[in-house]
Amino acid sequence: MSRHPASDPDSVLGAGLGESQQTILELLLRSGEATLADLEASLELATETLRDHLKALGAKGLVERAGVRREGPGRPHVVYRLSSAGLDLFPKREGELLRELATFLQDSGNVHLLEAFFEARVQRKREVLRRRVAHLEGVERTEEVALILTEEGFMAEIESTATGSCLRLCHCPLREVVAVSHLPCRAEMALVEELLGEPLQRLSFMPDGASACTYSIGESKATNEELEAPDTPAN
Repeated sequence: MSRHPASDPDSVLGAGLGESQQTILELLLRSGEATLADLEASLELATETLRDHLKALGAKGLVERAGVRREGPGRPHVVYRLSSAGLDLFPKREGELLRELATFLQDSGNVHLLEAFFEARVQRKREVLRRRVAHLEGVERTEEVALILTEEGFMAEIESTATGSCLRLCHCPLREVVAVSHLPCRAEMALVEELLGEPLQRLSFMPDGASACTYSIGESKATNEELEAPDTPAN
């Protein structure tokens, strides 16, 4: 069988996995689902070795059982497939597509649609998140907001400074769209200010080359460059 890797050099596929386990994942991706016998027909591995690999991949949450298949008399065969986490290991193009969509809306004079989308996105989660922090004050409230941002994919940290505290966002899950327009930043950070009950002042910005987006908490909103960032970042 000729093997054409489904991964690319930049993929996280293979991190902590051996070549045989990578191959199993790729075979499951190509076939959708497979039994132990199906995998044996494509791999030069002993049955027990293959079982051990499937057990290990299952323990990592990358492979799951999809049911059983009956093929004549005898015991039914367990059917395996990739879990959502397993599928996430393979390269995706959603970010690239979002960037192209944002660019199209901007270039076609429909930035208002992009703005309306992010405002609606924030509005959908506002009430739920406000309830999460409504009973909290001070440090507990700040830490809960950081947890919310981490759950959203921002890898948030709270750092103490000589004058108070600072919110540090180590990752941007919206970076492809932010590369085209700063509208997502405005919408997200306006909600963060609301949840904190404090204004934010931007200190560093990843689109400007910083390693993280950082904000001092409690500074004057009038000096907050983030809320006044242009709709289109400079190329």
